[in-house]
Amino acid sequence: MSDPNKRDRAAASPLFDKAIVRRAIVESFRKLDPRHTLRNPVMFCVEVGSAFTTVLFVHALVTGAGDASPGFIAAISAWLWFTVLFANFAEAMAEGRGKAQADTLRKARKEVTATRLAAPRRDAASEQVPSSNLRVGDVVLVAAGEPMPTDGEVIEGVASVDESAITGESAPVIRESGGDRSAVTGGTRVLSDWLLVRITTEPGKTFLDRMIAMVEGAKRQKTPNEIALDILLAGLTIVFLLVTVTLRPFSAYAAAQSGIAGAVPVTLTVLVALLVCLIPTTIGGLLSAIGIAGMDRMIQANVIATSGRAVEAAGDVDVLLLDKTGTITHGNRQATTFVAAKGVTDEELAAAATLASLADDTPEGKSIVLLGTTQHGASTTAPEGASFVPFSAHTRMSGVDVGGRQIRKGASDAIARQVGSALPQDVRAAVDDVAKRGATPLVVADGNRILGVVKLEDIVKHGIRERFDELRKMGIRTVMITGDNPLTAAAIAAEAGVDDFLAEATPENKLTKIREYQAAGHLVAMTGDGTNDAPALAQADVAVAMNTGTQAAKEAGNMVDLDSNPTKLIDVVTVGKQMLITRGALTTFSVANDVSKYFAIIPAAFAGTYPALRALDVMRLHSPASAVLSAVIFNALIIIALIPLALRGIKVRAAPAAQTLRRNLLVFGLGGLILPFPFIKLIDLGLSAAHLV
Repeated sequence: MSDPNKRDRAAASPLFDKAIVRRAIVESFRKLDPRHTLRNPVMFCVEVGSAFTTVLFVHALVTGAGDASPGFIAAISAWLWFTVLFANFAEAMAEGRGKAQADTLRKARKEVTATRLAAPRRDAASEQVPSSNLRVGDVVLVAAGEPMPTDGEVIEGVASVDESAITGESAPVIRESGGDRSAVTGGTRVLSDWLLVRITTEPGKTFLDRMIAMVEGAKRQKTPNEIALDILLAGLTIVFLLVTVTLRPFSAYAAAQSGIAGAVPVTLTVLVALLVCLIPTTIGGLLSAIGIAGMDRMIQANVIATSGRAVEAAGDVDVLLLDKTGTITHGNRQATTFVAAKGVTDEELAAAATLASLADDTPEGKSIVLLGTTQHGASTTAPEGASFVPFSAHTRMSGVDVGGRQIRKGASDAIARQVGSALPQDVRAAVDDVAKRGATPLVVADGNRILGVVKLEDIVKHGIRERFDELRKMGIRTVMITGDNPLTAAAIAAEAGVDDFLAEATPENKLTKIREYQAAGHLVAMTGDGTNDAPALAQADVAVAMNTGTQAAKEAGNMVDLDSNPTKLIDVVTVGKQMLITRGALTTFSVANDVSKYFAIIPAAFAGTYPALRALDVMRLHSPASAVLSAVIFNALIIIALIPLALRGIKVRAAPAAQTLRRNLLVFGLGGLILPFPFIKLIDLGLSAAHLV
């Protein structure tokens, strides 16, 4: 599970930080550049209308011959400019939170002096070089108190490292060679001991550099849904623009033919106000902010997304592939028992298992060595001429070749293939018994002789079953991926409450499983940290790579989890759904709240020509001028009022998509329809009480 304290800190951070607000206000005016607003057809139309009414105001002020009073035109023009500024402010606030994170990251990215070694040995000749001179393949020594010069992989040593500059987490972490904790990031600091690090990235292409670019939104591309909504909004804007343009000649003709004394065509100022209130300015002003804020919420969860496209895809995901170890279980499988085969002593089994694990850097391998030495006095000295065979995801076993003997430990089926025969009945019974209890059995063999079973135990995380129940209610299928045999996998899957599982998983199996789900029309998300996970990560629609993982995994994924917490995938999906729901809800609200403006402006604009239209003035507004101005003011203020909702997002509830849709239609559709009426009336009362109209 992700760190609740970290989520609380993110949630508690002030939405309107003074520094971010000041920067956003300045950016709001800079974004008035037509080259910027042109990318948003709705707000570009509002800006053109603002400029046009400003020209009308200057003309009326200078000549005294305007189509309305200068004061009324000035008020309409000012609030139209506010509408554009408020939309710009929403976008700038969303960007500002990311830029604040980027500023923090820049402080961690600085030129330092590194100790480069002539050979990958601590006692090798060394030289002091600037970090910018380091290249891929160089080996550096980083001692206690020294900063990590750039990204790399630990090849020797164990040390505690302060990664707070990157992750925001103050507690130091352990980095060591081998396993999934070997990756180190430039800008972190070694607190104790020392590390030999092989450089894995060129200058300017480090993870920190890429983070800054991503966080700032410099490479943010609009998502497919955002592009589709942009096209829809642009289409609506064009339609309403054509309607508004044709109203002027129709109004002039109607005024001339009405026979009503004093009937005049609708003024250009009112037509501009009508156009701005007709088009969906609310969602047009907030759309960009919603997308950027979605990426910002990922950052608050300590996940860096390469684009908004990845965040949006997370919201559409309906299948989660989750590794068992570290995600569903605590991930600290420990050897607890040796179960010897018939005719084999516990000491003989422990000695062979320990010898086969001496070069195994995984926590499981280390725990076997610890159990063998402490309980059975097994030796940790490798025999002369021993050749160790490292663990492989393909073979699913490891071991040692010594004196013509091949000692192996691994999954039961892998060992059976290794010895070329079925496991003895007593060993098979021991394997099944361990598996049925939800533990992991490893079989040990010396050549063709099966010595027995090592029992590894892990614990399902507290509360994980409830999280899976919530995901199921949201229509998301969970699939557990594990290298365990089917019996163990089935026991843990039942305890955790997942929908399906893939046992004895290899990289090829993972890739095949993802393709099967995608071929059936599903969107798949998964996590990974190793090079062998890279093909599956590249295939998945949402691929979260662990920060401590290999460079290949990071390159294959479209998100990177700075905390290297596999359970974070559940939070990633929640953030993605939150962005989609927020965008849909505010679009519904925007379209619905336009209805009230029709009841305000249309009677004010055309009742003089068509008296029957006065029946539409259900709010009984003070005057035509007050009605138009009240609608325009509300149209601007609603954008600023919805900024907190756009930035924070709407809470995601554990419910099917259809139920969520009905709820949002009721709350934001009906709410958007009703809410503007009393507020427009209040604005009208305020204007009339202040004698401003």
